[in-house]
Amino acid sequence: MFLLEQRKFFFTTTVAAIILALGTTSTGNADYPKFLKFPKFHNQPLFGGRVKNVILFIGDGMGDSEITIARNYSVGAAGRLTIDTLPFTGEYTTYSLQEKNPKLPDYVTDSAASGTGWATGNKTSNGRISTTAGTDKDLKTILELAKERGYKTGDVTTAELTDATPAVLLSHVSDRSCQGPQDTANCPQDKKSAGGPGSIAEQSIDHNVDVLLGGGKQRYSQTIDGGQFAGKSVIDAAKAQGYQIVTNAAQLQAAQPASRLLGLFSPGNMSLEWGGQPAIPYPGSGPQRCLENQRPADEPSLAEMTSKAISLLEQKADRGGFFLQVEGASIDKRDHAGNPCEQIGETVALDRAVKVALEYAKQHPDTLIIVTADHAHTSQIIPPPTATDHSPGKYSTLITADQAEMTVNYATNLPDNSQEHTGTQVRIAAHGPQGANVVGVLDQTDLFHIIARAIGAE
Repeated sequence: MFLLEQRKFFFTTTVAAIILALGTTSTGNADYPKFLKFPKFHNQPLFGGRVKNVILFIGDGMGDSEITIARNYSVGAAGRLTIDTLPFTGEYTTYSLQEKNPKLPDYVTDSAASGTGWATGNKTSNGRISTTAGTDKDLKTILELAKERGYKTGDVTTAELTDATPAVLLSHVSDRSCQGPQDTANCPQDKKSAGGPGSIAEQSIDHNVDVLLGGGKQRYSQTIDGGQFAGKSVIDAAKAQGYQIVTNAAQLQAAQPASRLLGLFSPGNMSLEWGGQPAIPYPGSGPQRCLENQRPADEPSLAEMTSKAISLLEQKADRGGFFLQVEGASIDKRDHAGNPCEQIGETVALDRAVKVALEYAKQHPDTLIIVTADHAHTSQIIPPPTATDHSPGKYSTLITADQAEMTVNYATNLPDNSQEHTGTQVRIAAHGPQGANVVGVLDQTDLFHIIARAIGAE
């Protein structure tokens, strides 16, 4: 029986890859440069089935290297993380566009441009949130399409809710820094007092998203400068629009589906799960084991936020469906900082959240789960350094689950500077109906179309 199942899986994934490879070329816009002409998907969902719910997981900065480092450390080289068990796996490209010449690629994206890609199906320049490069036009998002079709919606993150990845679904601004009403210096045209839609925080509640969970209370405490709620804080405006506000783990668990929910669990980014020595220049730090269970008890874990969001959205949706995005944000942030233990802890936290969704899908097989990243990052596994042969960057040696030493290197910038994103393709994996659409090498914008078709918007 096991061999038969293996053969079935091999057949379905192989046929899916062949169909994708045979797709015709879509010009979309005749003025688009050649690199923007992506293959069309086959007209029918691959190995279809009805999709009722979509849960999208984003590991910010979670390239293949970050996954491998977390796997080696937490379960061993021959072990498997939960995200490794999803049956359909592919890769996608992540490049953005140049702001001054959008016909040329920018090979290393930031989270704003990459998120805009999957949120809208359109590439843009670094720093933009669901607006076009150069012309600053709003781009309709997959969350907006889902709401139009009656889906309940949710957005969960361990960063500020106004950070780039959660923001791309529910706001349109010219610069990702415009997070709160008092943070709009780089996008004055978007201010409510100028007749614009407001900052990311303001737009997030104006979109009437059913469940918003993460950090960033400092943005929502700012005063709105125009429109219906001028003079009020964004939190007060949220309450006026029917949001229940929760600020700790106990309040989250007690929340009921009668109203919309805004969870703000930290002034800025949420606390980290693990701690440990940062990487340093030669001879590096370690060997070390990481310090686990560092998150304060009053802050919910990403798995707990995911579980509650699914529960609330399911109850709100009744016989309808829901769309939920969940971000493990600080994989990226701790990669920038060159701290392998903190980075691994955030990857493991996302993995636990994916497990929650897969358990839900066992009882709700009409749920499509997709796990991917917005871009790759700096960390690499390298041979142990020596006095005469070592990287000019910084590194730390970890003692893994195999009881072996693993050296993690950060060398995309000077040791004292923030480490950089990289431009390599990243993993995309799926479970559930229409999950075979992720097989092969895709582009980030293709994820928009996969989800749009799953919810019947295309």
